[in-house]
Amino acid sequence: MSDAFTTRTLDITTGHHEVVHDLTDDCAAFLAEAAAGRDGLLNVFTPHATAGVALLETGSGSDDDLLAALHTLLPADDRWQHRHGSPGHGRDHVLPALVPPHATLPVIGGRMALGTWQSVCLVDTNKDNPRRQVRLSFLG
Repeated sequence: MSDAFTTRTLDITTGHHEVVHDLTDDCAAFLAEAAAGRDGLLNVFTPHATAGVALLETGSGSDDDLLAALHTLLPADDRWQHRHGSPGHGRDHVLPALVPPHATLPVIGGRMALGTWQSVCLVDTNKDNPRRQVRLSFLG
């Protein structure tokens, strides 16, 4: 495989609760090897119908605010057509329309060109699936 494109799959355990899981350190570690100081693009993708990838500030309450906003927009009740799983699980299948399952980030000198407070996060509201995968791909 060419070193111009490298990929790695992360296995993430999110548990049985809604979570914003910070992937920033995992992405940085991957780029330290894959980018080796080069410029390019990092693609972060989760191959799940009930999870998404977001850029946001973490640790200051914004992650909890995001989950609260999603709970307001997508209540876990019986209004959803999609009805398998826990009560309100249909909302989890709508989540990727609001928080897409991917993000592509610029990489400069082997590092993500993020804003001061930006973190790369997996957003998972699905309480039924405690294990997730995230695929990191570097193109440079």
